[in-house]
Amino acid sequence: MPCDLGLQPGICIGPLPVHFYGIIIVTGALVGGFVATREARRLGENTDRIWDALFFVVIAGIVGARLYHVLSTPAGCSENVPLCGWPWYRNHPLDAIIGITQGGLGIFGAIIAGLIVVLLYVRHYKLSLARYLDIAAPALIVAQAIGRWGNFVNQELYGPPTTLPWGIPIDEAHRYGDFRDFTKYPLDTTRFHPLFLYESVINVIGFIVLVLVARKWRRIKEGDLILIYMIWYGLNRMFVESLRPDAWTLVNGLPTAQVISIGLAVVGAVLLIVRHTRKINPSAVA
Repeated sequence: MPCDLGLQPGICIGPLPVHFYGIIIVTGALVGGFVATREARRLGENTDRIWDALFFVVIAGIVGARLYHVLSTPAGCSENVPLCGWPWYRNHPLDAIIGITQGGLGIFGAIIAGLIVVLLYVRHYKLSLARYLDIAAPALIVAQAIGRWGNFVNQELYGPPTTLPWGIPIDEAHRYGDFRDFTKYPLDTTRFHPLFLYESVINVIGFIVLVLVARKWRRIKEGDLILIYMIWYGLNRMFVESLRPDAWTLVNGLPTAQVISIGLAVVGAVLLIVRHTRKINPSAVA
């Protein structure tokens, strides 16, 4: 049986297709795991628990991310556009599973599913939820920074046309909506905002901020890092979604991910302020 890479770049190992997208996602998870073990060691926790939990967190994250994508309806999706959200998958359920090799993961689905696994894990072993979420925060954001480069190789998560020097070309197969008008947006000359790059860079900065806060902020409490992550990533994603022409939108065209991001940032900010303006049991809020 010949190896079929489809539209996404990768390599063939005999008949087995190995996509760069998957390699990048796995790399991000491993780097995140390494960062989490460093944080666990710094806090006096058993680092073996990180690797024990990581496998289940990653599997749950992939499943959750895939579900988010399958149930979404990005702009321009219809039942006639292959592998494009719920309008397609409801009539092609098998593609919801095997189509993952062609991309299609929603980060908020991954976060929710991963959080559920962490909650179950710390409850089972009677660990501090706030502490383990703080361990996860810098690991998660650096993994996201790396994982976004999977969108680059798959030619996903790009924004409107731009004349900026870092604009990227998008080939015919990966254009969507009005960008398939090649008279208006010529293949040879049109460049697009690399939204994946913007989010990745902001995540790297967020990782540095979280590490510095964890080590330098004298007033830090258990549970603060995950709240700062919520604020940082929420604001980051709000910015990215505001430029995304293919976003899954709600009523009045408001991107779904932007609504979630606003909620994430607001909840994180409110809890952080409350925790530092009155006496609260640090383990009560995470």
